[in-house]
Amino acid sequence: MGFDFKTAVAPLVVIVAIATVAFISMDVMGRSTVFMMVLPSMIVFSVIAFFFGMKHGEFRASP
Repeated sequence: MGFDFKTAVAPLVVIVAIATVAFISMDVMGRSTVFMMVLPSMIVFSVIAFFFGMKHGEFRASP
């Protein structure tokens, strides 16, 4: 099964969006805290995890 960049990144964007909406709707933290601290850290973590997952997949696919 072949993945292109858009197909691989779309689930990450959806997960981060759902988590952001959930944090805002739960009223655990203020909206400004979610947008200024939580959302950027989720984005950075998802980019790092995506990069390592991509590199691991390339390593596993190489003969």
